[in-house]
Amino acid sequence: MSKDLKEQALEYHSMGKPGKIEIVPTKPHSTQTDLGLAYTPGVAAPCLEIEKDNNLAYEYTGKGNLVAVISNGTAVLGLGDIGALAGKPVMEGKALLFKIYAGIDVFDIEINEKDPKKFIEIVKGIAPTFGGINLEDIKAPECFEIEDTLKEQLDIPVMHDDQHGTAIISSAGLLNAIEVAGKNIREVKMVVNGAGAAACACTRLYLSLGLKKENLVMCDSKGVIRKDRKGLTEAKAFFATDRTDIETLADAMKGADVFVGLSKGNILNREMIRSMADQPIVFALANPTPEISYEEAMASRGDLIFATGRSDYPNQVNNVIGFPYIFRGALDVRATCINEHMKHAAVRAIAALAHQPVPDVVNIAYNAQRFTFGKEYLIPKPLDPRLLTDVSIAVAKAAIESGVARKPITDWDAYYDKLRDMMGYDNKLIRQFSDTARSNPKRVVFAEGDNLNMLKAAVQAKLEGVAHPILLGNAERIQMMANKEQLDLTGIKIVNPRSPEEFERRRKYASIYAEENGRNGVTFDEARDDMFEPNHFGMMMVKTGDADAFITSQGYLLLG
Repeated sequence: MSKDLKEQALEYHSMGKPGKIEIVPTKPHSTQTDLGLAYTPGVAAPCLEIEKDNNLAYEYTGKGNLVAVISNGTAVLGLGDIGALAGKPVMEGKALLFKIYAGIDVFDIEINEKDPKKFIEIVKGIAPTFGGINLEDIKAPECFEIEDTLKEQLDIPVMHDDQHGTAIISSAGLLNAIEVAGKNIREVKMVVNGAGAAACACTRLYLSLGLKKENLVMCDSKGVIRKDRKGLTEAKAFFATDRTDIETLADAMKGADVFVGLSKGNILNREMIRSMADQPIVFALANPTPEISYEEAMASRGDLIFATGRSDYPNQVNNVIGFPYIFRGALDVRATCINEHMKHAAVRAIAALAHQPVPDVVNIAYNAQRFTFGKEYLIPKPLDPRLLTDVSIAVAKAAIESGVARKPITDWDAYYDKLRDMMGYDNKLIRQFSDTARSNPKRVVFAEGDNLNMLKAAVQAKLEGVAHPILLGNAERIQMMANKEQLDLTGIKIVNPRSPEEFERRRKYASIYAEENGRNGVTFDEARDDMFEPNHFGMMMVKTGDADAFITSQGYLLLG
């Protein structure tokens, strides 16, 4: 960390009110009556109702929207075992992310206890306060026992994000990278470097998604984890390979399709990447220093597909695009746990979102870049507002399907609206317009089909079901632009006003236009020439009933 960055960070955390979070009242509290309801004597009423039925705590308290971020500070964010109190800024940061991305309230709880059994008892003792528990920065192997025991003994979602958050996001990126490379997860050969909590969780999820165990090689600081090595822990033994012809990471990399690093910086080199198969995939996820730098990796070969955990390079594997929305979906159906079906749903939702056209609000947030699915855009960006709806809904549906939801959702449209309202991403008037359009989509002509903004607007209108778009322009040019931007034109009609196929329609439109504007000096020949222009042609489509509305990038909207 540079001196300037250190000073900025310390000032950021100390300025004004120290720390990053605070508690804000949610009920009126300005009168004596308000205070009498908030506390004594009025508070006795909900207390007695909850005593009769514990589930009513979700109705009368903040339990259902409250998550505990709990750590003992033994494996803090690349800093190691720095202690519970020193880890508090990280836990406060996690609380902030929960709130700003998914509207979830958080208490950060730092427990000064390294004994896993005592730690478990402490967490169990405070669990009634919360609707879910996010375990954070707890070292392996203790984290496995802690999470497994709490999941078994508590009836609320418990997730160790260092394990499963990384597993979910990297899995989504991996599925898309394999697709871009033209490969199959059931056939790829994978090397995983690292055997800690994150590496084990990630690899188990990859296996559940189709990776074959015989195609996997895991390495640790001693080299390849083989079955003939003595003294393996239970976790490492599960991943041990039968191969006896490889000993080092360099050996394992030869011919591999995929490398996933969850270890330490600068353990890969160009030669190792060059020894991999065609279209290799390298996820160097050690933070803050990847297993190989972006510059070194990209210099190794031109067909490389590369990701890191850093925000300053393409394809950042960032847990923030997962955990807020996974807990959001789980809390909203009062799930008793976060199970494999829910994790898979999150993976698929995140992976699918990267295929969709990226909203301009996201492109602008990242310096007006145009992101399109491919080698440099495998994973949605953290500021993509669609993550809240897409991932939360997918997780909630999976919880219901797998039988762990205690409050199933039946009206998904209403839930979608609730999520957008929660974060201020929409307003009711715009939604009413959209719903009306979706119930009876019209034929809408977009004048300049080869204008990127018009093209994207047409594709988005089709995706949302609010219109049947018609693009005006050269079909070949429009298709080439769509291919470049990876926009799907399926179901979108393209009309070229200048093409020979439109000869009769141009004559028809010219006749009508000349007849109605003859007194203004418009001749048939002039009208016919005008019909070669998209604006005139498009407006005549609406005039004659061939379309219902016309939009031009010049700011005109014509409704039939």
